[in-house]
Amino acid sequence: MLYEREEAGEAKNLPTYPGPNKMRDCYCTVNLDQEEVFRTKIVEKSLCPFYGEDFYCEIPRTFRHLSFYIFDRDVFRRDSIIGKVAIQKEDLQKYHNRDTWFQLQHVDADSEVQGKVHLELRLSEVITDTGVVCHKLATRVLECQGLPIVNGQCDPYATVTLAGPSRSEAKKTKVKKKTNNPHFDEVFYFEVTRPSSYNKKSHFDIEDVDEVDKMEIRVDLWNASNLKFGDEFLGELRLPLKFLRQSSSYEAWYFLQPRDNGNKSLKPDDLGSLRLNVVYTEDHVFSSDYYSPLRDVLLKSADVEPVSASAAHILGEVCREKQEAAIPLVRLFLHYGRIVPFISAIANAEVKRTQDPNTIFRGNSLTSKCIDETMKLAGMHYLQVTLKPIIDEICQGHKPCEIDPVKLKDGENLENNRENLRQYVDRIFTVITKSGVSCPTVMCDIFFSLRESAAKRFQGDLDVRYTAVSSFIFLRFFAPAILSPNLFQLTPHHPDPQTSRTLTLISKTIQTLGSLSKSKSANFKESYMATFYDYFNEQKYADAVKNFLDLISSSGRRDHKSIEQPILLKEGFMIKRAQGRKRFGMKNFKKRWFRLTNHEFTYQKSKGDHPLCSIPIENILAVERLEEESFKMKNMFQVIQPERRVLYIQANNCVEAKDWIDILTKVSQCNKKRLTVYHPSAYLNGHWLCCKATADNTPGCTPCTGGLPANIQLDIDGDRETERIYSLFNLYMPKLEKMQEACGSKSVYDGPEEEEYSTFIIDDPKETYKTLKLIIEGVGNLEQEHAQYKRDKFKKTKYGSQEHPIGDKSFQTYIRQQSEISAHSI
Repeated sequence: MLYEREEAGEAKNLPTYPGPNKMRDCYCTVNLDQEEVFRTKIVEKSLCPFYGEDFYCEIPRTFRHLSFYIFDRDVFRRDSIIGKVAIQKEDLQKYHNRDTWFQLQHVDADSEVQGKVHLELRLSEVITDTGVVCHKLATRVLECQGLPIVNGQCDPYATVTLAGPSRSEAKKTKVKKKTNNPHFDEVFYFEVTRPSSYNKKSHFDIEDVDEVDKMEIRVDLWNASNLKFGDEFLGELRLPLKFLRQSSSYEAWYFLQPRDNGNKSLKPDDLGSLRLNVVYTEDHVFSSDYYSPLRDVLLKSADVEPVSASAAHILGEVCREKQEAAIPLVRLFLHYGRIVPFISAIANAEVKRTQDPNTIFRGNSLTSKCIDETMKLAGMHYLQVTLKPIIDEICQGHKPCEIDPVKLKDGENLENNRENLRQYVDRIFTVITKSGVSCPTVMCDIFFSLRESAAKRFQGDLDVRYTAVSSFIFLRFFAPAILSPNLFQLTPHHPDPQTSRTLTLISKTIQTLGSLSKSKSANFKESYMATFYDYFNEQKYADAVKNFLDLISSSGRRDHKSIEQPILLKEGFMIKRAQGRKRFGMKNFKKRWFRLTNHEFTYQKSKGDHPLCSIPIENILAVERLEEESFKMKNMFQVIQPERRVLYIQANNCVEAKDWIDILTKVSQCNKKRLTVYHPSAYLNGHWLCCKATADNTPGCTPCTGGLPANIQLDIDGDRETERIYSLFNLYMPKLEKMQEACGSKSVYDGPEEEEYSTFIIDDPKETYKTLKLIIEGVGNLEQEHAQYKRDKFKKTKYGSQEHPIGDKSFQTYIRQQSEISAHSI
């Protein structure tokens, strides 16, 4: 289980554009090797662009480098690479969860390498008629995997070269069309040593066997290109022949390496630098019974008195950032239906510690982070129903809404822009304040608890019951979703700069409208925003906010009728293969706009067009990956329908493919006729490629992947989250032990608190110590299980296998660590 979270913070000192204004319009991409999985917004006219964007994903495949590319988009909308930062997988822990400035490096074809090659080498002795011993080398190129896609295609071939101080002999495989996982299985023979009488032109006499030690076999991978610039280099492998002296035959997988062409690159300083914060975790999840002791302690957190002595609260105390603790805790409590009592308990404790009602829930506490995470998980559908239609209209309309006189473009009218913006704000405000009945139950129950705790603590302040709730629903939920709709799945991509500016102005106004502060104009630093807000200084807006807050924070305030209108879950362009619905139709591949709602899965030619095909959710019988051999295309999956009809789809990258598979599986999970087996390959040329069965209605040959819960938003693996919490406790074990010392100190000494213990909230030292003991014991047991798992894995794993090719530095590090552990135990 691999997780990664990156924050693309900012770049600085980028090289100037060779034009009159010298500024650049830059964006940053996140890549697994060379596959792009995320792209930031474009920051215009800057050599020090600030992005400040978070990207979090579960990594669905192995990788060697996590790379970040800075691109510049010119006036003709052409993108050119400025530079990159490439972090090897084994080095990610060095930069774990800390801001680091990286120098941008030059990008060239020789350094952009990924993939692995499978070789078999055999060195044989041959005795001639005269009794002289010669050596011959057989090099078998079996296959490659994971080669990069170059300009949308990959037609690879390999060259095999025997090179020495005074000779070079090269041979070449056939070109394999349209695949980045080519199967070659070709053998090439080379004469390594010859008798001295051998005198063929262009060959060399090699009598000294020591010369063999200076020779090497080189395998280069190339993409056969039709372009005039020649074939593209994909990677190389160099193997000295001396390692064959010990073993005449050797078969292994190898990682391809960049080519060292000796070119002198420019100084890194010439390209500027990029600030990143990377969090990378790699966990192994055991079966559920392993986690029972630790999980039981965590789930009792809501019932512990005081809650500061609970395991969940302690996790928040020892983690470097509250967010680290909040993500797995919320998911675990949601999975087991304990989120409301837990958040109610920690929120009540925080309210009791708050002295000023104006600062209630304003800090980055465990409570606020847990509520944020709950709203993200439980409230995504709510945002889709409430905001998506108007956000789409704003993105497509491109109405000018700039109200800063300094930023007005030529030909724009300030009053017209204000009116455009006012209409957008009015409409969004109306849909929000009339959406109370759609607010998810779990969010309403939490808001009810916040309202009651705040009203009880500050009985003299009649507004605190509203501000306690508005600080979350407006400040931390609706306003961020309007500001960055792509992060909340309201838009598939970043809005363009003009639309982004419009959304920023709307977000600021909505945030202020929801705050219910008494002097709202004073909330704005900019005079033009204060002037604009005068439009909304009417009592009807405050009344609408209070009515909305009353509705979403009142217990038993709504009926539970299902919402009839379909909820858009995901959309975007993908490539599909025709299903053959027409008897004589072409089964070719076409780019289409796909939309998934809780009612149907459709595709159309372009966004907004009439659907060309509609698949009701109840007709989705299975959603599974498709093996690449079917169509020689990556990131493909299949949607299986009644009567064995199959829709084959290619996503844009591996992360997006996983997202589509997951959400399609979730929405169709309760279908009564779901399949239990499927074909992992396509039916082509009269047979299934996977099992070779000839009948197209043959039942599947492979079990379908495991079922998922029907509730889309709360699809959570409790064991996975408990493993994540174990990893955090294990990482911060020194703080747990320090907290134990603090409990002991407080129990026996009632004087001023020692400075090193002052960071911990310990209301009851005895109860806290008791919980800490259970945590440390549970973590220790799991640590032993992980150590045993690693030892067993180490015994079974072969270096040079397909899973761990030669050149896998992370595995070499692992071998070294295991050897040290074994030596220590001996």
